[in-house]
Amino acid sequence: MNTTQPPQPHSPAIQVQDAVKTFRTRSETVRAVQGVSLEIPRGGVVALLGPNGAGKTTLLDMVLGMSEPTSGEVSVCGERPRAAVAHGKVGAVQQVGGLLADLSVRETVTMIASLYPDHLPVDEALERAGAASFARRKVAKCSGGQQQRVRFALALLPRPELLVLDEPTAGMDVQSRTEFWDAMRAETERGLTVVFATHYLQEAEDVAERIVLMDAGRITFDGSVDELRSTSRHHTVSFVWPAGEPLPEFAGATVSRRSESRVHLRTEDADALARELLTRTPASALEISRGGLDEAFAALVRHDDAAA
Repeated sequence: MNTTQPPQPHSPAIQVQDAVKTFRTRSETVRAVQGVSLEIPRGGVVALLGPNGAGKTTLLDMVLGMSEPTSGEVSVCGERPRAAVAHGKVGAVQQVGGLLADLSVRETVTMIASLYPDHLPVDEALERAGAASFARRKVAKCSGGQQQRVRFALALLPRPELLVLDEPTAGMDVQSRTEFWDAMRAETERGLTVVFATHYLQEAEDVAERIVLMDAGRITFDGSVDELRSTSRHHTVSFVWPAGEPLPEFAGATVSRRSESRVHLRTEDADALARELLTRTPASALEISRGGLDEAFAALVRHDDAAA
């Protein structure tokens, strides 16, 4: 395989063509990625979604040059992945590992910065990653969210064009997750391309401009959050129901949620249900919304219990 391909100045951040990745076990050959083609232009935020075993991490490993495709091609910023990483075009934030517990945060970032001939100033990397306030703290004393911000600072050091994150907020509390993505948004405003794998549907909905959904090693959806939501056949019809009034059953509808006064019904025929509610029942304040992201996700994946 040619590893001296010159960089292309206007190339996509990520380009994958017919990539296949297989692993051999004692009993079988596993096709973790099956003929994936994907192009991600520069700029913006892309979420990679899928159940365990979908192939997300395997695909990101190939993008980061940690694994070679069995067949097909992968290029990053116009170069082979390993070359792009070596030239500082790619930064990565992994879920675990990569930190020395006995060093302080500043010592860690300073040590890694020394590996790059031209790097972002340590103070600037700490500030942009939201880690400046605890820079003197030993890494071992940092919370999980703080350690992820240290990894974020390390990823910013080579001034990358692309940032790849694998489950970056797993285990964080809500506040830590919010602060992490606030810092990440600031980087995208500077022109950084961000691609992240996540299990959090709400996170993908809140952060990403584009969603790529994988299942069983294949891409089953590629589009915006609204486009993904629109693949759900179900709608939610919610309405106010009089207190103490028995709620009858409605054909083709199931109760998805109920509060003291408001009822939420899930149905594939929202128009028919709405007509029945408005003409034959005491329901009021009726609202119709398309099925949630979780419903669309569930409809597009084959399983969610495979091994990672």
